Order: sequence, then C-alpha cells, then structure tokens
Amino acid sequence: MDQRIINLFDEFTHKPLGREEFMTRLKAITGSTAAAMAILPLLEVNYAKAATIPDQDDRIITDRINYDGDGTTMKGYVARPKGDAKLPAVVVIHENRGLNPHIEDVARRVALAGYIALAPDALSPLGGTPADADRARDMFQKLDAPKNLRNFVLAFDYLGRRSDCNGKFGTVGFCWGGGMVNQLAVNVPALKAAVAFYGRQADVADVPKIKAALQLHYAGMDDRINAGIPAYEEALKKSSISYELYQYEGAQHAFHNDTAPTRYNEAAAKLAWERTLAFFSKKLA
Repeated sequence: MDQRIINLFDEFTHKPLGREEFMTRLKAITGSTAAAMAILPLLEVNYAKAATIPDQDDRIITDRINYDGDGTTMKGYVARPKGDAKLPAVVVIHENRGLNPHIEDVARRVALAGYIALAPDALSPLGGTPADADRARDMFQKLDAPKNLRNFVLAFDYLGRRSDCNGKFGTVGFCWGGGMVNQLAVNVPALKAAVAFYGRQADVADVPKIKAALQLHYAGMDDRINAGIPAYEEALKKSSISYELYQYEGAQHAFHNDTAPTRYNEAAAKLAWERTLAFFSKKLA
C-alpha cells in the first residue's frame, strides 16, 4: 500500500485530525471517493478477528474488575491461568482506542503464558471505552495526564493486594500504551520488567529513576516514534539501565495489532511476542 496512505492513517490515529479531513485527504491520494472507500476497510481495525484465544478458553479464568484510581473508579479486564498458584502480574496497556476486544485478547495471551494479566481502561473516568473507535480516540484528549498516570500506577497497588499475586510485576503496552509503559518504568519502583511496543519514550531527564529492565520494540517505518530513539538509548546507557532494543525493518507502526490488516506484520509480531514472553520469563521468575 502507498506509504502516504499509511502515514495519513497514522496522523488520523494519533493527532486531532477529524474523519472528514482524513477522508478528503485520502480521496486526494487515491484519486476518487470510490477508491478511498475501498481502501478504508483495509486501514481500520476489524475486531471480528480479535479473539485468537476465546474468552471462555478452559485454561484460563477471566473477570471484569474495578479498582480505586485517583479520585475515580477504574475498570479493568483480568485474565489468569486456572489453578491456585501465586503468580507474577503483568499490566497490559491498550492503544489510544481504549480497552477493546484486541487488547482483551492480548491479556488472555499473557495469561496463557502463566501470569495474572490486568488490562485497565484508561477511559474509565469518562465512562469507559465506547464502541465507536473515533469517539474513543477523541476522549483521550480529555484525560487529565497526571491523574491518568496515577490511575495506572495504582493498578499495581490493586494487583499487590490480590491473594493470587506473588508481588512480581511487569507491564506491556502498545502505541499510546507503549508510551505509558515508559512512564510507569519511571514511576513504579517495584516494576521489574517493562515492554514497550512503538511507544513514546520517557523524558531523558527521568531515565535515572528507572528501576525496571526495559524491552523496546520499534517499527522500521515509524519515523514519528523512532525520532526519539537515539536520545532515549543514550540516556539509558548513561544511567546503566538494563534494556533490549529491537527495530523491525519494513514494519509499520502498530505491527503487532492483528486486527489492523494493512499495518499488521505477522513475522515481526510473532518474533516480538516471543521476545516479550522470554523477557518476562527471565525477569519475573
């Protein structure tokens, strides 16, 4: 697909670009309304393909929970293996479309790997993630950034109070959630393993505060996010932070999201996920 279309969709996804303007620009690239409408389903996510692991899988237990946030009640989706073992916990953080079926499926993948997976809904203070992805994206502009960060920090307090948690914590996030992972690495001293997929980097001035080991996954074609890599990596090295950094050549932003047909890259996604689980296995043992 024309890289201009991918870049335009990335702008639509991550900047306050309305659907009307997006469609106008898409038509200009494709040459007609008909061509733009034919391309659109290839760009937008298809949650019908989200469940690689059914919610009713008999190897796991799933639940919808609430926990105390910063002056609000946070909603979350929990998945864990069946059994009575006390397990490490991993906070799974969604993209800027909120807690949707894809991220719930990722939480189930984490659970099958042997962890308690908690996927909080960042939009809980605003009523929770709506079905309309455009509306969900717009709602992110209304979040109070310091309180939003605190709401995710408090997820670890909730997990620490669970009788089935052994007190070892990791996190993995994608896009907006990848940026949040980097923020949590700065702000949660108890965090042992933080995996960020194509996420905005933490402020280099805050890097010395990081106690967690980091694993960072970037897409080769993601110029917007990749611009921050050199300064972040330099700061990590200067502060002797344990980290792994991988860049997947030819991959687009959101390459791990298998409900996004034009950006999903099966080979890169599979390799990155294998690396993620191996990292958790090592750091949360």
